[in-house]
Amino acid sequence: MAFIDNYDLENLANEAEHLVHEELGRQLESYEGEICLCNDCVVDMAAMALNTVKPLYRYSLLGTLWTSSAMTDEAYASSVKEAVSNAIEKVRKNPSHD
Repeated sequence: MAFIDNYDLENLANEAEHLVHEELGRQLESYEGEICLCNDCVVDMAAMALNTVKPLYRYSLLGTLWTSSAMTDEAYASSVKEAVSNAIEKVRKNPSHD
């Protein structure tokens, strides 16, 4: 039996994903028609942004409250916006396909 089979990790979530996805959607609206929005490029943008922001994992209700307070932090929100902007620009210049 694998280690992971002993634990219920189904509710473990990285709240930063939600923030990055929301910010990516907002920023991509201004690029309409100027950038590739295929699945590969958009997922690359999300992955690049998520690799640069601090993760906000939570499991319990207490963890949800903690991450909610972190998500309203201006410095964290700014880091998400910057990470998304940088990821968009990088993929725009180097799309994932020919």
